[in-house]
Amino acid sequence: MFKNNKYPKTLLLSVAVGAAGLGLSLQAYADQYSDAAKKWVSEEFETSTLSQDEQLKEMAWFTEAAKQFRGMEINVVSETIATHEYESNVLAKAFADITGIKVTHNLIQEGDVIEKLQTQMQSGRNIYDAYVNDSDLVGTHWRYGKVVPISDMMAGDGKAVTNPMLDLDDFIGLEFTTAPDGKIYQLPDQQFANLYWFRADWFERADLRKQFKDTYGYELGVPVNWSAYEDIAEFFTDGVKEIDGQRVYGHMDYGKKDPSLGWRFTDAWFSMAGAGDKSLPNGLPVDEWGIRVEECHPVGSSVTRGGATNGPAAVYATEKYVDWLRKYAPPEAQGMTFSEAGPVPAQGNVAQQIFWYTAFTSSMTKKGLPVVNEDGTPKWRMAPSPHGPYWEKGMKLGYQDVGSWTFLDSTPKKRRLAAWLYAQFTVAKTVSLEKTLVGLTPIRESDINSQAMTDAAPMLGGLVEFYRSPDRVNWSPTGTNVPDYPKLAQLWWQYIAQAASGESTPQKALDGLAEAQDKVMMRLERAKVMATCGPKLNEPREASYWLDQPGAPKAKLADEKPKGETVPYNDLLKSWEDAREG
Repeated sequence: MFKNNKYPKTLLLSVAVGAAGLGLSLQAYADQYSDAAKKWVSEEFETSTLSQDEQLKEMAWFTEAAKQFRGMEINVVSETIATHEYESNVLAKAFADITGIKVTHNLIQEGDVIEKLQTQMQSGRNIYDAYVNDSDLVGTHWRYGKVVPISDMMAGDGKAVTNPMLDLDDFIGLEFTTAPDGKIYQLPDQQFANLYWFRADWFERADLRKQFKDTYGYELGVPVNWSAYEDIAEFFTDGVKEIDGQRVYGHMDYGKKDPSLGWRFTDAWFSMAGAGDKSLPNGLPVDEWGIRVEECHPVGSSVTRGGATNGPAAVYATEKYVDWLRKYAPPEAQGMTFSEAGPVPAQGNVAQQIFWYTAFTSSMTKKGLPVVNEDGTPKWRMAPSPHGPYWEKGMKLGYQDVGSWTFLDSTPKKRRLAAWLYAQFTVAKTVSLEKTLVGLTPIRESDINSQAMTDAAPMLGGLVEFYRSPDRVNWSPTGTNVPDYPKLAQLWWQYIAQAASGESTPQKALDGLAEAQDKVMMRLERAKVMATCGPKLNEPREASYWLDQPGAPKAKLADEKPKGETVPYNDLLKSWEDAREG
């Protein structure tokens, strides 16, 4: 963190008043900002893909562009993760010193961010001048017409305050914030994936490898399919049971009735099983939520309307979630939320986790943890998620979170443009690599391929290798099939909880979820509240009609547990490297 800053917040005003009173030159006044830029660049933003001269040139542009907004105070908001804490505590201060614009960067829970965003969209009352919200809402933003697309702003009223060094082509998540109309609706600010996590040190032990091979007939390694994941979960939970005197488990998850249980599924669990259609970044015409679109209009999520939310692949995925949670995870996991379950693998008694966010990387690499070696290198690794039996090549394989700057048309123009400047500052090449090393949520190709990331790679358990691999495109956020993310997302946890608790069967729970989603979309259709591509639901017909069609929804497989398949981790890394070089 930046320390001993000789430019406190009150200095901006005092220098301005002093300069006017003493008749100092405008150049002397401007030196305040250039001196601040030099100090921040040399003391905080030392690690960058830009040279120091290039950094100072970029910062000088921000100082000049901010002149018309100098003295303003703006309010922005994001969820609470390490990346945004760095922005709130460090970058907001740097921006104020370099531009003269004060920023209050609020940190609240993700659900609260969506609630505030939704309230502003519905009421037209400006609550925040900019939001960092997930690109999962891109379908919502595109349809309602309440968001000012980034591409429109850059070509229109924000053209004069758009950083010439922004380099949109360098952003790895821009495809996820682009709607079918070709417009970019949001600017990526942080990005992390949902991958497979495992104890590499245990997987390499000769005694455990022999025991696994003798039991299951194939090698212990990174699971390629869910059959192998299940075998490994059973192996460590029921076969190994203890390592170094500690009870161990082959799986980790969470099951408490809580909004976070919805994320466990909407963050692409059905796509990992193979419930949707082929196409990247999301399945078309049926996506990972099971929602079918025709000519951009959502037409249903129930199988009887051509959707897949309650289809055989989704039911299979839910059954596996429930079975693995009960059989192979620590008993307390069933009563945990997402945030409570997150730190558990770091305690050292879990062999693998199929649904693990790379946002946990920084917290899993702290020295002294049972999962970290004495030299600071991790005992664990991350790898691609295994897929279920319904999955086919050409489908997405998992979820990627892309928290992105979003601007509403209800925000007064001057405040919106000042906030646009701050948003660009938080992703500028001058600061982005330093931010990436702090939060480990990379957004730029140039940062990922930097020497600094190469140097950090041995300490990050495969994060750098994953983001450098061509495979990363198979992980994507919620796409544009979802017409109203806030309204639909809140349904998931309530119905999934019925299956998790045993209150109902997975089939019954998903039947309820699919019907509830269709009812919401029906209301949206009748209300005609969407500016473009609103829902137009299909009339129900026999499920067999849709199950007999190619693609999703898919008919139930005769064998949902093919032979387990694994791959050695080093072979996986080499395949990534070869593909990248090729």
